Amino acid sequence: MERIPAEEMEGRLHSLPGWSLEDGKWLVKKYRFPSFLSAVAFVNEVARIAEAMDHHPMIAIDFRVVTLRFTTWSAAGLTELDVAGAQRADEAFAAR
Repeated sequence: MERIPAEEMEGRLHSLPGWSLEDGKWLVKKYRFPSFLSAVAFVNEVARIAEAMDHHPMIAIDFRVVTLRFTTWSAAGLTELDVAGAQRADEAFAAR
């Protein structure tokens, strides 16, 4: 999979509300939840999505805040898989 140049990725952030670039090679977003259990339920849904895509984000759970960080290791940066993963995570969040 081809890497998306950082400059191009910055321009595409408008279609990924709340997502930001970190070091030009990570796509990052924090999600807030009303309870710890709802945060964990979201993480479980993201895990199911990631398994189906065979593309797994870094996930941190801090009480009621879940942080997702996408990158494609084999491309040393961001690819269409990361964009798709971010979109799918947003869809899962919106559907809860």
